[in-house]
Amino acid sequence: MASHDGTERFDPARTRAGRTPHQPGHDTARRTPRLQEPPETRGRTTIADGAVEKIAGIAARDVPGIHALGGGFVRTMGAMHDRVPGGHTSAGRGVKVEVGEKQTAIDLQVVVEYGVSITDLAAEVRENVIAAVERMTGLEVVEVNIAVNDVHLQDEDTHEVREDRLQ
Repeated sequence: MASHDGTERFDPARTRAGRTPHQPGHDTARRTPRLQEPPETRGRTTIADGAVEKIAGIAARDVPGIHALGGGFVRTMGAMHDRVPGGHTSAGRGVKVEVGEKQTAIDLQVVVEYGVSITDLAAEVRENVIAAVERMTGLEVVEVNIAVNDVHLQDEDTHEVREDRLQ
C-alpha cells in the first residue's frame, strides 16, 4: 500500500504475492506458517537515563525519613526553578544514573529528617529504589549509592517560611 508520499507502508492484510485474503486466487494452502520469534527478539527497547532517574527519585522520596533529594546547590537551583511560572519539581533531582543494556547503577543525594537512623533509612531507600526500578524497567540494579548531604531540622522550616514572606 502506497502512502501519500509514494513510499510503501506495511499492510498486514497483504500477502507476499501482493494479494489480500479476500482477492480471488489467494491460496492459503500453499502458504507455510512462519515460526513466530519471541517478542523480545523482534526489536530493541531502550530506556533513557532520565526515565530511570525519575523512577528512582520517586521511590526514594516515598521512604519516610527522606526530607529531600539533592545537594544544597541542586536544591537551591530547583527551588528557583519551581518558582518560575510553569516550573515544576523534577522527580529526578538529586539522582544520577548510568544505564546499560541490561543493568543500571544509581547515585542518590539525600537530605534526611533529624532523628532517623541513617543506616536503616539507607537500607530501606535501597530496597525501595531497587524494587521500583527493576519492576518498571526490567534492568538489573547493580548498586545504589547514597550520599547523605544534610540533616533537616524541624526549626529550619520556620526560617524557610520567613524567607518566603520577605520576597
